Amino acid sequence: QVQLVESGGGLVQPGGSLRLSCAASGSFFSINTMAWYRQVLGKQREMVAVITSGGSANYADSVKDRFTISRDNAKNTAFLQMNTLKPEDTAVYYCNAVIKPTVLVGWRDYWGQGTQVTVSS
Repeated sequence: QVQLVESGGGLVQPGGSLRLSCAASGSFFSINTMAWYRQVLGKQREMVAVITSGGSANYADSVKDRFTISRDNAKNTAFLQMNTLKPEDTAVYYCNAVIKPTVLVGWRDYWGQGTQVTVSS
């Protein structure tokens, strides 16, 4: 069974930094894209950043030049380095991965449990 486990959330002051990690565990054949989404209570979940297996990344306009997504394919782990954090970055951050569970099964979406990021003085 595939699991995505996030870590690294917490409370930080405006202008500070945090680094989120997302590790995929269990038995699976391959990982395609990995991404970070965030959601504020009462609002839709939004994509923050996505990275392909080859390392190409895309970002939401609101986080460009402040956030950096990366991944370690050998460790099946993705990271989100968040700098110059703003109060409006406060949300629950979710890891997403598109994974092929076995060679015979198609690609599927998997989600982590979410980690809270709070930016406040």
